[in-house]
Amino acid sequence: MNTYRQAVSQQDTHSKMIGYLLWIFGFTGAHRFYYGKPVTGTIWFFTFGLLGIGWLIDLFLIPAMDREADLRFTAGPIEYNVAWILLAFLGVFGLHRMYQGKWLTGLLYLVTGGLFLLGVLYDFWTLNTQISVRNAERLGGR
Repeated sequence: MNTYRQAVSQQDTHSKMIGYLLWIFGFTGAHRFYYGKPVTGTIWFFTFGLLGIGWLIDLFLIPAMDREADLRFTAGPIEYNVAWILLAFLGVFGLHRMYQGKWLTGLLYLVTGGLFLLGVLYDFWTLNTQISVRNAERLGGR
C-alpha cells in the first residue's frame, strides 16, 4: 500500500486549491478546462455553469476531478499548475508556451495577442495534453 501512495503522490499533477480557486469563476468553465474536461468546460462557459446548478454541484465533484486528472496526465518537469496560471492570467502574452519551451509560438502569441485569442482558446482545450506529452518526452529522453 505504501508503494501505491508514493506513486499517487509522485503523480500529483493538479491541485485541489487551484481547482477551487478556478471554481469561483466556474460559471465560465475554468475549473473544468483545468481538470481536462474541455467539452463540459465549453458548455459551462456558454450556459453559465448550467445556470449555476452545475457550478454548485461541481463544488463537491472537484476532489474526484482532481484524482482523475492526477491519474490521466503525466507528471514531470513542467508543472501543470504554473502553466495553467500563466495561461489563465497571461495567455495572450504566450508565457505559458514559453514556460513549456515553445519559444517560437510563445513569441508569436506575444505579438499577436494570443494569435488573436483563438490560440488562447485552443490552449484552454489542449494545455493538459500539451504538458503531458512534453513531460513524457522529457522523462523518456533521460
